[in-house]
Amino acid sequence: MTNPLALVVPPNASSRMRLHPSRWLLVGSALALAACTSVPLPEWPAAGTTRTGAPTAATAPSSPAPAPTASTSPVVQTSVDPLPYSHAIASLFPTPSQRYQTPGLSDGRSTFTTNTQLAQLLRDLPRHSEQGHHLTVLEAGNSQNGQQLYAVLAAHSADLSPAALDNTRRPTVMIVAGQQGNAPASTEAVLALLQELDSGGLLPPMLAKINLLLVPRANPDGFDAKSSSTANGTDLRRDHLQLNTPEARALAQLMNRYRPAIVVDAGEFPALQPTLERFAAVRANDVGVQYAHTANTHEFITKATREWFYQPLLQRLAQAELRVDALANPTGSDASAGFAMDTPAPTTLTNIATLKNALGLIVDSRGSDLGSTHIQRRVHSHVQAMLSVLDSASLHAADLYKIQSFAARDTASKACQGNLAVQAQPTTQQRKITLIDSASAQLTEHTVTWQSALELSTPQLRSRPCGYWLAAEARNTAAQLDQLGVQVQRVAEITPLVADGYQAGSNGAAISVQRALIDATPDSYYVSMNQPQAHLASAVLEPDTTYSSYEQGILGNLSHLARVVTPAPLVFADD
Repeated sequence: MTNPLALVVPPNASSRMRLHPSRWLLVGSALALAACTSVPLPEWPAAGTTRTGAPTAATAPSSPAPAPTASTSPVVQTSVDPLPYSHAIASLFPTPSQRYQTPGLSDGRSTFTTNTQLAQLLRDLPRHSEQGHHLTVLEAGNSQNGQQLYAVLAAHSADLSPAALDNTRRPTVMIVAGQQGNAPASTEAVLALLQELDSGGLLPPMLAKINLLLVPRANPDGFDAKSSSTANGTDLRRDHLQLNTPEARALAQLMNRYRPAIVVDAGEFPALQPTLERFAAVRANDVGVQYAHTANTHEFITKATREWFYQPLLQRLAQAELRVDALANPTGSDASAGFAMDTPAPTTLTNIATLKNALGLIVDSRGSDLGSTHIQRRVHSHVQAMLSVLDSASLHAADLYKIQSFAARDTASKACQGNLAVQAQPTTQQRKITLIDSASAQLTEHTVTWQSALELSTPQLRSRPCGYWLAAEARNTAAQLDQLGVQVQRVAEITPLVADGYQAGSNGAAISVQRALIDATPDSYYVSMNQPQAHLASAVLEPDTTYSSYEQGILGNLSHLARVVTPAPLVFADD
């Protein structure tokens, strides 16, 4: 039988694996939540609470433990690339005392771990250990050039199926490296982290409390081309709402199947340009960190990310004598140069994660334009960041499950009531940022215009609907929602609906809504807001933003979309 949610793919588009509808994080009576009854907020767990049996490396945010390392043999690194700046500047980034051993980190190499070497290394990983954890290598999909995308799943369970891992009630930590082809340090760090699965390594004790899902290189085509983008020029880091690329669809499928409690996007930022041109300086921080924050993120998700992961991470990196600052990239021109944090739009992997009631962090090391210069230090930055996240997840494992489950129930319970933010924008501030003067090699402070993604303005609000209706012609939008893990139901019988239809403004005027009575015809679609990922549905369907399904051309006509404002007695098809 024809799949009613199958995407109508243009002739030149890559094929995709069909995604199943999302499995809700609701248990017991949560399945019977009324659409118009809000769930009361529970008491927030006390900061610094510890539990018996927590890994010794884990710490409360107020007192970080000494940072463990992945390897301890002495290192004298030889770079095969000429220094891009003076030796005085280079001396500010000494090589760490730890040596990370991967195929791409051998002295004198001119390339990092190749895609072929990566595949072989993953094939050679042991599938189980004496400590009781098991491991499998997943073939997650293919890149645009047909290269295999891999993921490594490790857990203290003989059954690694999604259903079995759900039953363990252990939160899954997902770390995705190499979305940029020119971010080699993140991939090498994941390979170094995998060595800690060995007997006596740091990871087996953690797997008693958490599951681990690692994607070593999400953009193999970009790596081969030494390009930040995918083979067709797409910025993979911004393609997690539209899902235009097979790489983004593969990551979406992994998230839908294994429902991680926290998602980490590991990458790199440029150390040199355009900072050198605009400020006569280069970047000083080893690491840029940002926790995910987008419109309609549940407040408990943001709070848990900030207090349980972000703050301990900053402490851990500082303890490791690494300079850390907020993740930001230069903006403007010479006359109006400033910095902007990563986008608050729900287009990134981590922002999408928050709308799926998971926690999200972006961790970038300094060096996408440095070749092999400082590579051991860059890998060290990522390894320390990853270990910090895993420590925190182990420490807060039980609470992570509770917070994620509560956020899912609370989000679903708010259908038909209150307001939602149609879009959110960063706020403009003045902030001091530390750079390295290119002439003197001194650390200098610059006061710059700063676009903050952590303090958002919401210039446009609309009432939260009971659901959205999509015409049968909106098949591609229904498929987009399905791939994202949003539940989409197909209407079986004609039903009248009280709804607000959208009308495009003329001469640049804003889109408006107008109340009407419409008929939901058979084979049209309904997207209920009484589901955990309701706000992800709104991000796709509210047509006003540049990233909406309408503005992206996936939804062909505004008349094919309406906001249903009263509970609807719809009858749905079995599929």
